[in-house]
Amino acid sequence: MKKNMLEGRAYGALVGLAIGDALGMPTQSMSSDQIRAEYGFKPIRTFVDASPEQPIAPGMRAGSITDDTEQALVLANQLIAGEGELDIHQYAQSLLNWEDDMKAKGSLDLLGPSTKYALEQFKAGMDVNLTGIHGTTNGGAMRACPIGIANRPDTHLADIARRSSIVTHNTTQGIESTMLIAATVSYGLEGTDAGEAMMMALNYVTAYLAMNRFEGMEVGHWSPKASVLARTRWAISWAREHADSQSGDIYDHDMFGDQLRALVGTSVEANESVPAAFAIATRYSERPYDALCVAANIGGDTDTIGAMVGAILGASHGVEAFPEEMVRLVQETNHIDLRHVANELLAISRSGEQ
Repeated sequence: MKKNMLEGRAYGALVGLAIGDALGMPTQSMSSDQIRAEYGFKPIRTFVDASPEQPIAPGMRAGSITDDTEQALVLANQLIAGEGELDIHQYAQSLLNWEDDMKAKGSLDLLGPSTKYALEQFKAGMDVNLTGIHGTTNGGAMRACPIGIANRPDTHLADIARRSSIVTHNTTQGIESTMLIAATVSYGLEGTDAGEAMMMALNYVTAYLAMNRFEGMEVGHWSPKASVLARTRWAISWAREHADSQSGDIYDHDMFGDQLRALVGTSVEANESVPAAFAIATRYSERPYDALCVAANIGGDTDTIGAMVGAILGASHGVEAFPEEMVRLVQETNHIDLRHVANELLAISRSGEQ
């Protein structure tokens, strides 16, 4: 693969993450009915200011990213500093430092429930291997994109994804979902189309976990909640029945949106939001920006679902998949340089084309 193509895909993955996050920022934790009532009947198609009634980020400026992108960049910086390795104690401290910086800037508490609890326990002196044993939500998955850029889909990717989850999401669901997003991004960077990348990632994570069980090692603490992998396979199969149509509206409320919410769910739980992201990415695999707009309007954990969809489709399609103005705005608004971060991550990739 040509170097510029690989760089474009890596950049696209981070840009997709950030745009999906920022599009979903004003609608996060709102129902689809609340979104329409607050922002108008037509679907959100661009960055908008958060309403004063926004339950998580009232009044936040249009184009602002949330903890999804912020924490992904924290992880990226840790991977870069560690030349591809991850010290979980330093990582936990970096998340605490980030939270303190956000508070110093006057930002609202945007941490998810699992991450918030885990960091409180770490700060109180709990062993970092125990802080995340109740974390079944999507915080590990939402920040996994840099792992997929810095690693090709081998055992090192899975090991780093697992380590990144231990601090806050040390459960079967938390680790499955983190590995799944990282692997999908990694396969996408290799030039695999999005649909195939998602299936290859599912098979990769399934095989990795099976190998560990065969060797007598369970990955993550047990939870009675449903498997992320099993529900994601089902969601992809279901979404394929709703084949993409260029003439269709981006938000088929009656057919796709209602059924996605009812059958898959769009909550912060990893076994809902991750399958939902894969379902949207499947249906709109050739329409990446439309996919992000669907995520922003779907209701529930819209910013995280959008971030995951953006990382998946951005990795396969490259940065050209997204409007140039949106690419510029999301970086200028948040004072971030995602191309630089992407290139730094590629530089430590163990087997990626340099």
